[in-house]
Amino acid sequence: MGSVALANADPVYTSRFSDLAVGGYDPVAYFTNGEPTKGSAEIITNYMGAIWRFSSQENAQLFLADPGKYAPQYGGYCSWAAAAGYTASGDPKRWNIVDGKLYLNYNGRIQKRWVKDIPGFIEQANANWPDVVLNED
Repeated sequence: MGSVALANADPVYTSRFSDLAVGGYDPVAYFTNGEPTKGSAEIITNYMGAIWRFSSQENAQLFLADPGKYAPQYGGYCSWAAAAGYTASGDPKRWNIVDGKLYLNYNGRIQKRWVKDIPGFIEQANANWPDVVLNED
């Protein structure tokens, strides 16, 4: 289980061993490169209690101008799990962009479930979020 970085009651998934959001991947690169891209330890910002890495200064500036546009939904937790009413880590390599928003899934098997009804799962996850993470013991 990872840890939760909280700021303004919005949780961001970080691993148990670091405060990195999105596992150190550049959240903007999903949109600009169309693929997961590791961020640099030299190009970082703090947002919502987590450390965000970027592959370029340009991407960092895009993020800082509109973090809500680039940060993954549900704080980077697995979107399918959020729809099911619990939390699981989001894998930066298991992702989709839907209606301009980034969604992560736990693994390939879960992502196959997710793609069967993305709109329905988003609706359910939106109804559950952020209560599923804030109510964890």
